[in-house]
Amino acid sequence: MTNLDAPMTKPHTPMTDPGAPAHHPARTALRAELRHGVAPWTGPAVALTLLVVLWGRAAQWQGSWGETQSLLHSASALLGGPLVAAAACWQGGREHRRRTAELLLSVPRSRLAQTMTAATPVMLWSAAGYLFALAVAFAATAPYAGAGGPSVPVIAADLGFLLSIGFVGFVVGRLVRWRLIAPLLAVCAYVGLGFPAYLESQAQFLSPAKDVQLEGSVPVWWFAPVLVAWTGGIAVTVLLAYAARRRHLAVVPLALAAVAGAVVVHTGEDLYRDDPSVTREVCTAAAPGAPQICVYASESPVLPQMSEALKGMFSRLEGVPGAPVRYVDSRSGPKNGEAALAHVSRGWGIARDRLTDPHRYVSETALGLVNRDCSAGAQGKDRKEGERAARTQDAVVVWLSGEDSPWYPNSPYLARLRAMPDADRKVWLGRFLAVPERCTPAQVPVL
Repeated sequence: MTNLDAPMTKPHTPMTDPGAPAHHPARTALRAELRHGVAPWTGPAVALTLLVVLWGRAAQWQGSWGETQSLLHSASALLGGPLVAAAACWQGGREHRRRTAELLLSVPRSRLAQTMTAATPVMLWSAAGYLFALAVAFAATAPYAGAGGPSVPVIAADLGFLLSIGFVGFVVGRLVRWRLIAPLLAVCAYVGLGFPAYLESQAQFLSPAKDVQLEGSVPVWWFAPVLVAWTGGIAVTVLLAYAARRRHLAVVPLALAAVAGAVVVHTGEDLYRDDPSVTREVCTAAAPGAPQICVYASESPVLPQMSEALKGMFSRLEGVPGAPVRYVDSRSGPKNGEAALAHVSRGWGIARDRLTDPHRYVSETALGLVNRDCSAGAQGKDRKEGERAARTQDAVVVWLSGEDSPWYPNSPYLARLRAMPDADRKVWLGRFLAVPERCTPAQVPVL
């Protein structure tokens, strides 16, 4: 029984400090999600995956901003994308596995807010993992880098794609209760991202995993907004269709994605343009009697080694009538009085701003100088004359490079060339270098 005579007491109300910060349930939940579950593991997993791929091909990209970012772009899309999708999908299916999905209905916050709070931690950790791998790769490239620099639009497009595929994966995890849906989604994403590369149409550029050559090229100024609109529009469409109260609003981002996709397909290869800072020629100082060497600015750190390696060949050609006065990169197209240098690139002849095989570089440059690029009909029908021309050419290459012949060891042609008086040899080499213009074996001077 209640004592009616007891004095009435006022309910106790806890005192609050007016100056204390207000608690925001959404922020508290987000901080908790950032520290627990699969989200904290996603960042290290993404970073480790990208760094393992980069480490295995360090000789190819280290020293070139374009090669570094090209490989990172492909790896983050083709490997990082499926990984993020699987992690987000597993996060999305958490309530189904815990059998707490019904409790979400009693939460006063909207479904869209709940979805964003639960999915965002995976996206933030994924972005952190990508940026960490990016920082490590750029730090490894910077000491050896030539011309050019990192491309911010490509970084923005890569981040936009990782966030987009993560949100899509989360919604898939919420809708599908099968426990194996996460690894299956990763496999499907890998196949879906890689398949467009086999298409012959410009639709292949719709894939964020499209292999691009950023060495010597840069994206157009509107590259990042359009690519983010393409991938992000699809993600926002999926989110609104699943969680928004007014699901018809999903039509707006879907239309934006369709327009962006149409722009990408229509533009195709023109999404990238030549980078003048990389394709600019850098040359050695002109000196009397010494040919000038010119390479693209991206290979300029290796220019002193190239000049040193070719010094012996240049000394043998000094005073030879018709000898080139300038050696240029083969991609720039040699003109009259010029010759092409042997083609080398990062990972193929150059590693960390060093020529991996200077002797081979000299031999290939000498071969490019004397090689007769003729059609089959211009070779003549006399096999004996053709054999003599080939052996003569090999002797000249060996003499210029100072290396042994892999094709004709102990060649009598080379012995005759070495035995010539210096003045006679220069005259004969001048006649020989003029042969490529006629390109007939019978006209090759007899050695």
